[in-house]
Amino acid sequence: MNTRETGSEAESFAAAWLIRQGWEILDRNFFMKGGELDIVAKKGDILAFVEVRSWDHAFWDGGTPLETIHPAKIKHIIKTALYYMQSKKIHIQDLNIRFDVAGLIKKEDGTFDINYVEGAFDATGY
Repeated sequence: MNTRETGSEAESFAAAWLIRQGWEILDRNFFMKGGELDIVAKKGDILAFVEVRSWDHAFWDGGTPLETIHPAKIKHIIKTALYYMQSKKIHIQDLNIRFDVAGLIKKEDGTFDINYVEGAFDATGY
């Protein structure tokens, strides 16, 4: 399985996990020039932009795919989220906007371990 296929599988797992947690998936793989949103989900008055990071196995003890998000990536996610809200005519005063990250590690049996971080970063300073 190549990297894109593994990433797609991880995103599908994360979306299914979110649905089981009571979230509604509004969009997946929303693209614009210079950015992509993996998952856009809503639960109550929370709108979450979920970045999915995955590895097909643990690279080192204690390591996590969450460590692979760098400031430039965060900037692109925030910019794309702002564009998304504008293009979908979402009124931000009606919602609590959150940037979450799902870190997934594929196990030998083909399932994933998930480490889900709510509010992993915010738009302050970007």
